[in-house]
Amino acid sequence: MYLFKIFFSTEKSSMAEENYTMKNEFILTGFMDHPELKSLLFAVFFAIYLVTIVGNLGLVILISKERRLHTPMYIFLGNLALVDSCCACAITPKMLENFFSEDRMVSLYECMAQFYFLCTVETADCFLLAAMAYDRYVAICSPLQYHTMMSKKLCIYLTTGAFIAGNLHSMIHVGLLFRLAFCGSNHINHFYCDILPLYRLSCVDPYVNELVLFIFSGSIQVFTIGSVLVSYLYILFTIFKMKSKEGRVKAFSTCASHLLSVSLFYGSLFFMYIRPNLLEEGDQDIPAAILFTIVVPLLNPFIYSLRNKEVISVLRKLLKINSQESLKQMTATVT
Repeated sequence: MYLFKIFFSTEKSSMAEENYTMKNEFILTGFMDHPELKSLLFAVFFAIYLVTIVGNLGLVILISKERRLHTPMYIFLGNLALVDSCCACAITPKMLENFFSEDRMVSLYECMAQFYFLCTVETADCFLLAAMAYDRYVAICSPLQYHTMMSKKLCIYLTTGAFIAGNLHSMIHVGLLFRLAFCGSNHINHFYCDILPLYRLSCVDPYVNELVLFIFSGSIQVFTIGSVLVSYLYILFTIFKMKSKEGRVKAFSTCASHLLSVSLFYGSLFFMYIRPNLLEEGDQDIPAAILFTIVVPLLNPFIYSLRNKEVISVLRKLLKINSQESLKQMTATVT
């Protein structure tokens, strides 16, 4: 604790000596290189946002209402859908507003809040994907022991742990932002407030922040990616041992679609936060960020639910019941 105080006091005193003009507001310049495309980009991202929210929240409601979907697999899936919808809500509304805003200003504390929510949900997403992979491993490789190895109690612990880890991870990085000072340009070359552009704008050496980011983000991604890969390797070995060709094809198709989503998510995260020379390649952030903040939350409901026969069956049942009730109401009104 004493060393911690010395560290921050020396930082503050050095900043005071150099008499910086501090910046507390920033301008988000992402997607503004081609202003003639802003209407098209607004329409595209608005449509993606609507589909993402409807798809993910619809899945959350469906799983919460149907008792037969109250199993570990669907509890994880429902929480993943909730996390994806939160990710979309944290990023897209401000981005859409900036397409037609004149100043596109955002305060430092708004930046911190946006990054806090994004970091929380993305970290929780990593752990939920790892938990889902383990759940599928137990279900396919040890089906007779599934209910003992993957109980609802363990499912709740894993889900709660994912959100706690997300909060702790984001609090560490947001807390370390207070050691930085911003005195140069206030233009953030991004469509949301990420910490890497803030590091680039800092007039205090962000080496400590960058090191902590590399250690924590790297550890989380290596652990969760490793869990996913090991689980799916065992699943693939089990699939190849299946005698039924039709069963092998079906199981392999499902695993391939899941691995596609996982690869897009982890690949873009790894490129964003673990690559060397993080602070020297700002122009490459936006494509990777689009993948894990916009594309993956859009694809997940289709990959994990619309390819699932049980979810489709429940959805058809609910739609049939609702249509029958609507028909009865119309008939009663006419008579």
